[in-house]
Amino acid sequence: MASLARADRFVCADLQDDDGRIGMASTAPIGIFDSGLGGLSVVREIRKDLPHERIEYFGDSANAPYGTRPPEEVRRFAFAIVDRFVARGVKAVVIACNTATSAAVNELRAAYDIPIIGMEPALKVACDRGGGTSQRVIVAATPLTLREHKFAALMNRFDRDNVILRQPCPDLVEIVEGGRLGDHDLVMRTLHRYFDDYDLSTVDSVVLGCTHFVFFRRHFRELLDPRTAIIDGNEGTARHLGEVLAERDELAPDDQSGSVNVGNSDRSPAVAALSRSLLEESDEGEAVGTNDSIH
Repeated sequence: MASLARADRFVCADLQDDDGRIGMASTAPIGIFDSGLGGLSVVREIRKDLPHERIEYFGDSANAPYGTRPPEEVRRFAFAIVDRFVARGVKAVVIACNTATSAAVNELRAAYDIPIIGMEPALKVACDRGGGTSQRVIVAATPLTLREHKFAALMNRFDRDNVILRQPCPDLVEIVEGGRLGDHDLVMRTLHRYFDDYDLSTVDSVVLGCTHFVFFRRHFRELLDPRTAIIDGNEGTARHLGEVLAERDELAPDDQSGSVNVGNSDRSPAVAALSRSLLEESDEGEAVGTNDSIH
């Protein structure tokens, strides 16, 4: 994976209103938010695809996890975050959270006149891999994502010709948020607890339906049969964002220096350090050097 853009600004603080609101233009930032730290995996993909963009990221770790909360509460959190993004003059918002997308994307799109890019489990990608042959797919996600109407509608498009298995994995979110991703034994015990009841030799794909779960890709690879695909929606989300901005003639100019400004509702030094570590880590778990400064 290529190194992130140089001189990224890294902040862990509340998302504050900006006195000087930036006009809606190609140089305006993109707002990206998640229930916590999982959305940093989406930021990495967007930085790779759109290196000239300025990114305002907000992780709501103080209220994580969203996946076990009522939908109404998740919608309230989402609106509070997007209100602040809009006040800062963002040109688009990416909901880097499958749970928040399920709970709030339609309401957010109705309330704001900027693009709101949501995420959903990449079930279509998994099923299309069969080229017409029935696929056996496990969708790993949060409990709220899997029980919301949005996922039910998505599943109904594919479950006639494929076997779709839903697996809630709430403890994986807690492992990331708790900074225990490096505890290999804990991670593998947790994965075995969730997946040992399946005959994994028969599974064609596992869909990572939560942005936190992307950080476990190498652990899933260890768990699964070598022929089983591991699929997430980050690449498709970054590509779709680029297409939307191009259609609106709002892609950042090539002479603009890309940046990442990271905020979090949990202002502890531990969360700041963990955020930076996750932003710099490759999908294979290796560190990727950057020249970010921490304020």
